[in-house]
Amino acid sequence: MLKTHTCGELNRTHIGEEVTLAGWLNRRRDHGGLIFLDLRDRFGITQVTIGSDVSAAAHEAAEQARNEYVMQIKGVVQARPAGQENPNLSTGEVEVIATDVVLLNPSKNPPFYIADAADDVDEALRLKYRYLDLRRPRMLQNLKLRHTIVRFIREYLSHREFLEIETPILLKSTPEGARDFVVPSRLHPHEFYALPQSPQQLKQLLMVSGIERYFQIARCFRDEDLRADRQPEFTQLDLEMSFVEAEDIRALIEGMLVELCTTLGAKPIQKQPFPVITYAEAMDKYGIDRPDLRFGLTLFNASDVVANSEFGVFKNAVAGGGQVKGILYPGGADLTRREIDELTEFVKPYGAKGLAWIGVTGAPDAEGQYNAEALRSQIAKFLSPDEIRGLVQTSEAAVGDLILL
Repeated sequence: MLKTHTCGELNRTHIGEEVTLAGWLNRRRDHGGLIFLDLRDRFGITQVTIGSDVSAAAHEAAEQARNEYVMQIKGVVQARPAGQENPNLSTGEVEVIATDVVLLNPSKNPPFYIADAADDVDEALRLKYRYLDLRRPRMLQNLKLRHTIVRFIREYLSHREFLEIETPILLKSTPEGARDFVVPSRLHPHEFYALPQSPQQLKQLLMVSGIERYFQIARCFRDEDLRADRQPEFTQLDLEMSFVEAEDIRALIEGMLVELCTTLGAKPIQKQPFPVITYAEAMDKYGIDRPDLRFGLTLFNASDVVANSEFGVFKNAVAGGGQVKGILYPGGADLTRREIDELTEFVKPYGAKGLAWIGVTGAPDAEGQYNAEALRSQIAKFLSPDEIRGLVQTSEAAVGDLILL
């Protein structure tokens, strides 16, 4: 072994020990006769002190070192001087007094700083030098987190009698949701294998085989246009069960996610069991079959209120089998016309031809009707008092709110 300890494990219990470390030079600070090196591996950072009075050869080698050089350090662990401890490092109470420094591999000047967050570095540059990007603490933490999640999934499902089974990668092409990646066959000219978009058919064969409970961390391949949530190859948890109902599968996945978040020390899941809504309810309240339930501004249906309205846009929409839906913008009655026009432009890409709005600026009169002073709207003049009151009641609007239709 080229090292006896990692750069993240030394502490006061190692004081007086002779150790050998190996890793990358994170930072170098030259104070003439005394050089400080921050040596980094994936476990952490250790400060190394090289004095010319301790070892002239080690000091000379350290003078040649630059960021990202691969180095081997031999020395003795000692406590840092009082007041010079670094609480941000696990090794911050000690340092290594070097007696020997070996430059294992030099490095060109990196295109970006490894020690910094580098969030402002162009992504194309990071991908070009991916091996450098993966040295960064944030990227390393991502890899560690992924490893922890996969290990947890394997243990969780194994304890519930699942078998992890690897299915073939080279398959016959079958209809899926995207185009296949194809691989030519050497033994069968002019014929091709297809890389799996998912192990769907194979896991169904496993169920027929009597496996009953199967899972794998599966690599999948889909030849489709790239988007933020679409990659040509990706990894997914794939599982299948026999002799169960849909509720059994939901309970299994829910339990796994709750326990995983607890294990990782992440933010606790607030609602247990997970709320369940029907497809019809999702479409009615959110207008989409995969809603973000954290979005509190749900849709309301005003079709019954305006079905017989003199306002032709609403009346014709209902008569044609459509619906008039709206959303309540709490405190939005004071929005400027320009801000409302921006909202109108925002909804057009989603199929809306326009946006009608009513700002409730005052309370109703004694008869429950809203006069002109209590409303701010471009369509109020086309609506009857009963229709306006119905829209306010249906949307549960209060004074200061904005009704968007």
